[in-house]
Amino acid sequence: MKKNAKICIALTALFCVTLLIKAETPEVSATSLSSITSESIREKEDQIAQARREQENLKSGLTDLQNLKQELESKRTSLSNYVAELDGNLAAIEANIAELNRQIADKENELIQTQAELEAAMAQETQQEDSLIGHIRYVYEEGAPQAMDILLAAGSFSDFLNKADYVEKVMSYERMMLESYRATREYVELCKQQTELERQILDQTKANAQTEQQNLEELIDQKNRDIVSYESDISNKEQAIRELEQDIAAQEEEISALEAAIAAEKKRLLANNGTVLTYDGGMFKFPLASYTRISDEYGPRIHPTLGVEQFHNGVDFAAPKGTAIYAAYDGKVVAATYSASMGNYVMIDHGDSLYTIYMHASELYVKEGDVVVKGETIAAVGSTGRSTGNHLHFSVRLNGSYVSPWNYLSQ
Repeated sequence: MKKNAKICIALTALFCVTLLIKAETPEVSATSLSSITSESIREKEDQIAQARREQENLKSGLTDLQNLKQELESKRTSLSNYVAELDGNLAAIEANIAELNRQIADKENELIQTQAELEAAMAQETQQEDSLIGHIRYVYEEGAPQAMDILLAAGSFSDFLNKADYVEKVMSYERMMLESYRATREYVELCKQQTELERQILDQTKANAQTEQQNLEELIDQKNRDIVSYESDISNKEQAIRELEQDIAAQEEEISALEAAIAAEKKRLLANNGTVLTYDGGMFKFPLASYTRISDEYGPRIHPTLGVEQFHNGVDFAAPKGTAIYAAYDGKVVAATYSASMGNYVMIDHGDSLYTIYMHASELYVKEGDVVVKGETIAAVGSTGRSTGNHLHFSVRLNGSYVSPWNYLSQ
C-alpha cells in the first residue's frame, strides 16, 4: 500500500511538472475557440501589403503636365497635328480619370467591408475579454482547487488518471481561451491598420482624380487659347487659312467616301433583293438633352478669327461638356471615329441618301454598324478637333451635299 502511494505521489509530481511546462509554452490548438486563426492573420497581413503596393502605385499614376506641354510644343507648327496630338492626350487623361473614379468606388466598397470586419473582430475581442475576466473572477471568488489538490485527492490510480485527464482538459481549454484572445487582439490591430491605410488610399485616389481633372481643364483651356492665338496671328494667317481649307476639304473627302461606300453597299443589297434602309419623312428629334444657345448658324459666315468668308455646314449648339447627344432619327451608324478637324464624330445613315453628323464629342457611345433609334444617346458634348469650346456641331447631308438642319428640326 505504501509503495502504491509513493508511486501515485511520484506520478502526480511528474504530471504537474509536465502541466507546468505545457502552461509555460502553450500551443495553438487546431480546434480554436475563435474563428480567427493564424491563416486569417496571414491573409490580413497580405491584404495590408497589397494595399501598401496600391498606395505606392498611386504616386506614379498622374499625368506629367509640364512634360506633356513641352512635347506638344513640337506640334505647334501644324495646327491639325497639334490638335490631334492634344486630343489624344486629353482622351488619355479622361480615361485615367474614369479609372480613378472606378478605383474610388471599389475602395469605398472595400472600406465598408474592412470596417465591418473590424467591428466584428472588436465585438469578438470584447466577448473573449469578458469571458476571461469572468473566469478569473470565478476562480478567485470561488477558490477553485489547484491542479495538485485535485490530483492528490484521487482515491485510486484509475481515479488519478481520470482527474489528470480532467485537469489537462481544463488547462488546455484555458490556454485555448488565452491564445484565441491573443489572436483576436492581433487581428483587431491588423484590421485597424488596414482600415486606416485604405482610408489614406481613398483620400489619395480622390486627390489624384481631382488633380487629373485640373490637368484636363488646363489642357483644354490651353488648346482653346492656342487655336485662337494661332488663327489670329498675322504671321500665321495665310497658313491658318490654308489649313482650314485643307480641313474642310478633308472633311468633305472623308464624308463623301463614306457615302460612296454606303451607296455601293445599297446597290449590292438591291441586286440581291436585300432590305435597304429608307427615310419615312418624319421630323428629327432635337439632338441634345439641353443647350445654352446657338453659337453658330448654318450658312455663309465670316470666320471669327481668320476674317475670311466660310460656309458653315451645320448648326453649332453650345452646351456643357458631357451633355447627352441624341440620334436625331432612326438609322445605322456608318462612322464613329476621330478626325483632327471634326474631333470625335458620329455619322448616321437614315436612308434615301440622308445623313446626320454629330461633331466634336468628348465621348462616343456607339460604333460603326450599330443600329440606333430616334432619341438614343450616341455621344456626349465636348470640344475635340478644331473647336474652341464645348458644343455640338450638327450637320445634315442629302444626296451628297450639306443642307440646313432646320429643314428637319422644329426650332
